Amino acid sequence: MNNTQVRILNGVYNNQPVTNVVAELIKPVTRGKRGLYVTVSPDAVGLTDRNSVRVMLEDKDDVEVLGVTEHREARTAKPAETPEEAMDRIRKRFSILDQMTDAVANGVVRGLIVSGPPGVGKSFGVERILEEYDAISKLSNTPARTEIVKGAMTPIGLYQTLYMNSEKGNILVFDDCDSILFDEVCLNMLKAVLDSGKKRTISWKSESNTLRREGIPDRFEFKGGVIFITNVDFENVRSKKIQDHLAALMSRCHYIDLEMDSVSDRFLRINQIVRDGMLDEYQFGDGGNQELVDFMVEKANYLREISLRMVLKIADLKQMSPDTWKDLAESTCMKRFA
Repeated sequence: MNNTQVRILNGVYNNQPVTNVVAELIKPVTRGKRGLYVTVSPDAVGLTDRNSVRVMLEDKDDVEVLGVTEHREARTAKPAETPEEAMDRIRKRFSILDQMTDAVANGVVRGLIVSGPPGVGKSFGVERILEEYDAISKLSNTPARTEIVKGAMTPIGLYQTLYMNSEKGNILVFDDCDSILFDEVCLNMLKAVLDSGKKRTISWKSESNTLRREGIPDRFEFKGGVIFITNVDFENVRSKKIQDHLAALMSRCHYIDLEMDSVSDRFLRINQIVRDGMLDEYQFGDGGNQELVDFMVEKANYLREISLRMVLKIADLKQMSPDTWKDLAESTCMKRFA
């Protein structure tokens, strides 16, 4: 226990509201698979049979540290954001993401980190621009020069991948490949890849039959671009050791936090993408599309996740069974206590 007291202004525990409650802070606000949460003493929700509880939050400002009056004053003085203003903010963030991806594709920027919650379309915009980049390569009869890596990766696997994409104009995208962000060997290689010097030299000095068999040298110069797409919030990682490495990456990269931590932001993003034609192939019509989104809003506390992926899951059910899709969605897309 660290004896720091916090006030939870607006939270949820086991589907019950936690409002204006003072408790002892165990761990600061963290982003998990279900969204933001803060870990506090169990008395916050009237329990005594455990060491701590996680209270779900819509926004990181829903928790304030007692005694820090400046934070409270700033929060109350800030005018409420209208849905239109929030939509403009989100649209601007994704527009910046498009511009920065284009900058990496054209060699203006060496590295880009994109952080945001799962299922809000981080990968979609990046992949769309890089597909255009590859299409230009095909027109000039040159091979595609982008590679997208997903899933787990070992340090030696990272070294091989970097070597295979090390030429000038190559673009390497790590999409939810978060294992490399928590491995010190991988992180040291990535820091070298993104170094601001004229030459970015990567070395592997350990004995390796794999590299010898593949004809990969133990030292090479990396000239390509790198984009990281991740759910990890670099500014709120618990491990101090890893935190220092991530800070070093951020100092070498352009870092974009999509700032979509609240449920309302995610629904604004969903509305935006649906209006832009995400569900056109299903031919539900405007009314049918809105019915689906309204259903998700109504069931927001029960859905396993609020994301564009969930929109498509429910759309598949609606197309498959127009009369019973809501029952199917409640059975397959929602938590058991729904």
